[in-house]
Amino acid sequence: MRVLTLTWEFPPVITGGLGMACYGMVKALLKHGNEIDLVMPAKEPAYFPLRTAEDADNLLGVFRSLTKEGMAKAPANIEELRKFLSTPVGVYFTFGRSSRFRYTIDEIRKMNPFKRLFEILADQYYLFRQVRHYTDTALETASQLDFDIIHAHDWLTYPAAMILKKLTGRPFVAHIHATEFDRAGGAGDRRIHDIEYLGLESADRVIAVSAYTAKAINDKYLVSQAKTRVVHNAYTPLNSKNNHRRIFREPTILFLGRITLQKGPDYFLELANRVIQRENNVRFIMAGSGDMERQVLHRAAFLGLGTKFLAAGFLDRGQVENIFAAADIFVLPSVSEPFGIAPLEAMSHGAVAIISKNSGVAEIIQNAYKVDFWDIDQMTSIIIDLIRNPEKRREMSRRGKAEVANLQWDEPAKKILDIFTELQAEPVYA
Repeated sequence: MRVLTLTWEFPPVITGGLGMACYGMVKALLKHGNEIDLVMPAKEPAYFPLRTAEDADNLLGVFRSLTKEGMAKAPANIEELRKFLSTPVGVYFTFGRSSRFRYTIDEIRKMNPFKRLFEILADQYYLFRQVRHYTDTALETASQLDFDIIHAHDWLTYPAAMILKKLTGRPFVAHIHATEFDRAGGAGDRRIHDIEYLGLESADRVIAVSAYTAKAINDKYLVSQAKTRVVHNAYTPLNSKNNHRRIFREPTILFLGRITLQKGPDYFLELANRVIQRENNVRFIMAGSGDMERQVLHRAAFLGLGTKFLAAGFLDRGQVENIFAAADIFVLPSVSEPFGIAPLEAMSHGAVAIISKNSGVAEIIQNAYKVDFWDIDQMTSIIIDLIRNPEKRREMSRRGKAEVANLQWDEPAKKILDIFTELQAEPVYA
């Protein structure tokens, strides 16, 4: 089966769990004999024809030069590729089209629900200009490709997927990793909500990364349960040994994620303060970046936590692997977490995980502590108990590491492939 995969992130471009989730499932789908044409944000129309699992690591792309000669060109190394894959601020909205498309873009623009979609894409706010540019380049790229399924990840790619479904008649599978409700921790942006609603409504199947997310889209966007499928994420071991490598002599407690309301960094800070008041022999590390970063650091300074609470900032993939390997305990007190791959990665390195009860990953793992995100008292008690009882910590570490070793991408890929196959037998109403 040939799959057109639309995603905003894919290594080497990673800002969160979406990139690693796409990487893991793409590699697994390739191992099952599928062909994938990957389209991600770039400065000009381009795609990556992936035919073997190794192709997902090499990312040898097909590029259309913007020169008059239209010569093919390829970035010479990973750094050039990363720069090429960054979307420019100044964008246009022309939409390339092919004679094999059944409609013109102007015809689609006038159709409901596309009228609302095009209104949002015309917005001059930076993010929507980026989405508009991605949609434009994705349509132009797809006009040169043959594919059986459109597989789109999160709202940023849904406009391109909706339009391509209408243009080609191919089935559209919307993979939802997080909703605007999750990211914003509340009402969020009405424009993004509208795109999420329109994309999920247009999709022939919706894949939710957890039962938690499936319920959210069924309740808030009224997505039909009949077309919703739950496929839990997994994790990709990039370090085959996943050994524990200590940075500090003291037990090390790690938070790694976006420093935003959704992930609960303020709860992590208050937890650190309470533990440090009772246990001097400990280090806390907060890794990541986001709009709450300055607020958290100012609060840490006010509390006088000093070098007991360290901020690592945004880390690249190699640095992430290193800091996971240094952690004894991993804490993710997310206010809202559709899944959460980071705890699986931390556990694979031997860290004991403390996670929010209302997270998707809590649905599939047993050997982790599951708490209410707001229950700082309980998290404090768990951490102090683990610090004072190293044998208990080592046993929990061993069990967690053994459990996540079986939570890799092969089984989720089989479920996704079953969904694709199921759609092939159904008529598509474009």
